[in-house]
Amino acid sequence: MKKNVAVIGLGLIGGSLAKAFKKHTNHTIWGYNRTQSVAQAALKDGAIDNIMTIEDLNKCDMVIIALYPDATVKFVKDNINRFARNTVIIDCSGTKEAICNELSPFAHKHGLYFIGGHPMAGIERSGYKYSYAEMYEGAPMILCRDEHTNLIALKAAELLFLEIGFGGVTVTDAVTHDKQIAFTSQLAHVVSNAYIKSPTAKTRLGFSAGSYKDLTRVARLNEDMWTDLFFDNKDNLMFELDYIIKSLTEYRDALNRNDSDKMKLLLKEGREAKEEIG
Repeated sequence: MKKNVAVIGLGLIGGSLAKAFKKHTNHTIWGYNRTQSVAQAALKDGAIDNIMTIEDLNKCDMVIIALYPDATVKFVKDNINRFARNTVIIDCSGTKEAICNELSPFAHKHGLYFIGGHPMAGIERSGYKYSYAEMYEGAPMILCRDEHTNLIALKAAELLFLEIGFGGVTVTDAVTHDKQIAFTSQLAHVVSNAYIKSPTAKTRLGFSAGSYKDLTRVARLNEDMWTDLFFDNKDNLMFELDYIIKSLTEYRDALNRNDSDKMKLLLKEGREAKEEIG
């Protein structure tokens, strides 16, 4: 069934979602962006069918919000009376517990359905000009449920994301999401960002290949967004940082003691861990 779908925030994530909807579906796509020139560009590109104003919120069946966490909460709370009853609201922030705890009961109280979402795809650039329709093809989509979640709305959200090319949808709770993301995403960004600060990086031309590229890809990040995400998920990220610092210390100590047996053991443990988890 054809839907009116709003995308709030037309940066890399929201712009790519809008383009994916236009590529794969016949839904009517409304786009809202604080900077009007971005919305105009999206309309000109055919990424959206209409530029949305706040007053148009009540025309939409599903509203997907691709803003920073604090801005997401503010947008929903400021405009709660403008949504049509039974609207499904899905956010795309990289952390879930704080947002879901705030907005899920709030939306439920006002006759709306809020679902925490996290599209697991991206590139090291940001902004609408880098968005593209194929970014999510084959990627995982995470949706978070709690005691306020309407199962019909959740199923509709699942089908919507599968429709635009996601490879699968994982349904979990916000606490589990944030624990896992601290390891699979946030720690990787911290390590990459710290690694590239070595003074040796400036003289690496001619000496670097795949390993260097793999480890430094996400060092080029949006520091405003990632700072917010790191502090939103502080305890989980601190756990992962403490663990990797402890592990790195073991490698350093083995070198310092000229203990090749210990180094072989550490490397063997890491290889076997990778083989086990794939």
